[in-house]
Amino acid sequence: MTVTRFATISDPGKNMAVMDEIAVIGAGPYGLSVASHLRLRGVEPRVFGHTMSFWERQMPRGMLVRSPWEASSISDPQQSHSLDAYEAEQPRPFSRPLPGAELARYGRWFQVQAVPDVDTRLISTIEKHGDSFTLTVEDGERRHARRVMIATGLHSFAYRPPQFESLRDGLATHSMEMTEPDQFAGRSVVVIGSGQSAVESAALVLEAGANVELIARAPLIRWLTRGERIRRIDPLVRRILYAPTDVGPAGLSWIVAMPNLFRRLPIKPRERLAYRCIRPAATGWLVDRTAGVTFTLGRRVTQARPDTGGARLTLDDGSQRRVDHVILATGYQIDVTREPLIDASIRERLRVRAGYPVLGRGFESSIPGLHFVGAYSAWSFGPIMRFVVGTKFTGPAVAKHIEGVVTRGSRPTEGLPREAQAIAQTSGSK
Repeated sequence: MTVTRFATISDPGKNMAVMDEIAVIGAGPYGLSVASHLRLRGVEPRVFGHTMSFWERQMPRGMLVRSPWEASSISDPQQSHSLDAYEAEQPRPFSRPLPGAELARYGRWFQVQAVPDVDTRLISTIEKHGDSFTLTVEDGERRHARRVMIATGLHSFAYRPPQFESLRDGLATHSMEMTEPDQFAGRSVVVIGSGQSAVESAALVLEAGANVELIARAPLIRWLTRGERIRRIDPLVRRILYAPTDVGPAGLSWIVAMPNLFRRLPIKPRERLAYRCIRPAATGWLVDRTAGVTFTLGRRVTQARPDTGGARLTLDDGSQRRVDHVILATGYQIDVTREPLIDASIRERLRVRAGYPVLGRGFESSIPGLHFVGAYSAWSFGPIMRFVVGTKFTGPAVAKHIEGVVTRGSRPTEGLPREAQAIAQTSGSK
């Protein structure tokens, strides 16, 4: 199959404009996986971004990966770059659960093996012009792409409840910013939330020497211990009750493991199913590690304000806390209309539901040629898209769809300025 990767054209301004068949924005697990599948099918993507940056720069030191080993490999078309293959090259086996830092190193290894030519520059803006897209790179270079796939992850959508807005001056940190637990040694810390991030953050700062209280609206912490007991006792029962993706409770796990089925469910049952599979919960191996944490459950903070170098919190029962720092393990709220990369003209034309782009085959949005993967695709294809295991479906699905479009004779230069079309049609194929 002959595919044009790119062509260069003269730009009336000071820069050169470059056209790619497909630009992949983001070099995390989803961007790398899709790129590896595209390459095998003869479609050479241009991948932008810092490899595994979210895992390297916005995860606390000492964090462990909640997903089991078997569900943590990044998908590649020949399954030759799995966690098992990576571990086999190391001097000693890794611990289970897998340390988050090791997952980041695995992702970098995967990139070198499967997608060696990642462009580490960041994209500033994406605009739509005719049938193509114009990308502005952080250094001012402009490129054209027939298709764009956004795989930028969650970092732009950390949710901070409004009652904590006054604690901006170093008094409150979202859990994704809490990279060094040791900074809280000897200090009093309140953690807000009841999910994995909240409970693990509490464990990490407690182990660093902090005095820790966890406050949550939930009346209890949902410990994920039943599934762990089943896995230890009877592997056959585990395979019957839980899909290999390992997302969701027994039985429901198999439904969300089939993204095409999930996408065809009626909207309301689909949304209820998704919440049931990802509601706040914590892994059983955190129970002992949080024995020294004070849990205040069934309560919410109604007011937070600075107070003599710390923060004063008022709860809904009238009680107060004076603490040195607050960690907000309050999750993420995706809203594609706030995605900083995409131009307003694109945002206004996107079909959106509950903040997520509505996606069809090939993870394509309502704007032809614009694709979203990873957490962005969770409303359409289900909660497994929030985890690395979702690459097993996403990579092949996107690559097959885009290869089909190219094979049917779509013209990479369609929609570009006339001079770009002329150069692209005469430039050599790769």
